[in-house]
Amino acid sequence: MSEPSSKRLKMADGTAAPVIGTHNGHFHADEALAVYLLRLLPDYQNAQLVRTRDPELLKDCTIVVDVGGVHDDALRRYDHHQREFNATFPGKHTKLSSAGLVWMHYGKKIISTVTGLDVDSADAELLYQKLYEDLIEAFDANDNGISVYDPQELRKAGIEKKLNDKGFSLASVVGRYNHAPITPLVDAVSSNGAPPAAAKTEKTQDEEDARFQRASTFVGEQFSLELSDKFTSWLPARAVVARAFNSRTALDPSGRIIVIPHRPEGVPWSDHLYALEEENGCAGQVLYALFAENGEPNSKWRIRAVSLEPGSFENRKALPEAWRGVRDEDLSKVSGVPGAIFVHAGGFIGGNQTFEGALEMAKKAVEI
Repeated sequence: MSEPSSKRLKMADGTAAPVIGTHNGHFHADEALAVYLLRLLPDYQNAQLVRTRDPELLKDCTIVVDVGGVHDDALRRYDHHQREFNATFPGKHTKLSSAGLVWMHYGKKIISTVTGLDVDSADAELLYQKLYEDLIEAFDANDNGISVYDPQELRKAGIEKKLNDKGFSLASVVGRYNHAPITPLVDAVSSNGAPPAAAKTEKTQDEEDARFQRASTFVGEQFSLELSDKFTSWLPARAVVARAFNSRTALDPSGRIIVIPHRPEGVPWSDHLYALEEENGCAGQVLYALFAENGEPNSKWRIRAVSLEPGSFENRKALPEAWRGVRDEDLSKVSGVPGAIFVHAGGFIGGNQTFEGALEMAKKAVEI
């Protein structure tokens, strides 16, 4: 993988294959993802990878990420370590890493290549923004030492961690590939059950490059899963949730309850709800979402309390405390609504035998 330019591969037409350059030595999640992203583009699908800090070798690379001290799109150089670098993704404040730089300059082309969407379409723009917010910005923040919360403010507030997660993240998993044994212990167990020999840990350049490729494949799979989910599920759900949002007062004049139509593939609704509220100047208005368990006419219905913010375990308004942990007839009695099935002890979800019952439970919960 780290061959000098004189040994560059040839394309089918006889021209030299493009070369992606990055640094050798200890690698990080950002350049592992940057290289994967570039290889999604037709121009770099068959590119060689050169991992080096030698300026002469980097000079001959077609494109360079995370090394070289230059950010210049015209020259296809994407480093972020230089003192004067302060670029951010449009509308964001997180300083970019090589992953964010590649996404900023090539993200829409990557989306178009993978999904077939027109590169200038509104849907491509939505995915471009969403993939950065939900995945790539975390790579940028990690590589630049930016925490989700200000550590000093947390200490001043006396907030302590409830468990030791050792900073577990995609980036920390990538870090393991730098030090993992060449042959993992569980794979080294001999067929007769004898203890394996000591695992080799020395690293030649070829071994280091192979580790990098494993790391790049790993983060690339996470990106692929994220893009696939957003394109096939999240994006189509936007129109479904918008219709539900715009018609929410038809069943409940307060606008505090939204009914999510059933779709076999599911409807990831919460992100779109937050966005629609912001766009319509009513952030935080919707308290409960109703949805059927299945598409059958006699389906049971669920009531879901809307989270305070995306991914939060806190709710804008949990279901009433007196209902929590109560089931069936007991719940029907305490709630005053026939057909009640359950309310979770955490108050974030409940159920009823019918849509009408679920709606009545939600309406009562709004008022309590």
